[in-house]
Order: sequence, then C-alpha cells, then structure tokens
Amino acid sequence: MFLDPTSMILITLPFFFPVVKALGFHPVWFGVIIVKMIEVANLTPPFGMNVFACKSIAPDIPLEKIFKGSFFFLFMELFVILPVLVIFPQISLFLPSKMF
Repeated sequence: MFLDPTSMILITLPFFFPVVKALGFHPVWFGVIIVKMIEVANLTPPFGMNVFACKSIAPDIPLEKIFKGSFFFLFMELFVILPVLVIFPQISLFLPSKMF
C-alpha cells in the first residue's frame, strides 16, 4: 500500500514468479492475482492512492467519508480474489485458453 503499482510489480515479481512456476501454478493466473492484490492495496487506508485521487476530484467531501465508501469495493475485491479466483482458477484462464 506504500508504493505505486509499477514499483510493486518490479520489486516483488522477480522473487515470487520463479517460486510460483516451480509450484506449478499458471503464470496468467498469478498475474491476475497480482493485479487484483494491487487494486486492494490502492484502496486500503492509510495510503490508498485511489482514495486520494477521488479526494482530488471532490475536495468538498471529507476523506473519512471517501474511505468509508471505498470499503464496499474493498470487500468485493477480496470476494473476487479469495473464493472465486483461488477456488476456481479456470475463470481467469478462460479467455487466454481461447486465444491459442
């Protein structure tokens, strides 16, 4: 939650990607999980960059109200990651499998 998305990927991916491949997980599935986790990191307090972007658009709304409004999106992101993408990884692999 402290870094921008590009920095998060550049710092963590060289360490975790070989481990994920060695464990037998699909690289596309891992990429989808990484992107979703970055979205969660950009919504969580105290450094949610997406929340501060919303604050710059609507400066008259208090920051606490924007954070409270973003919790629904945070819970939905966690719902998509945990039960859907982890239990059913075929959902994230459906379109890439149709490409080849």
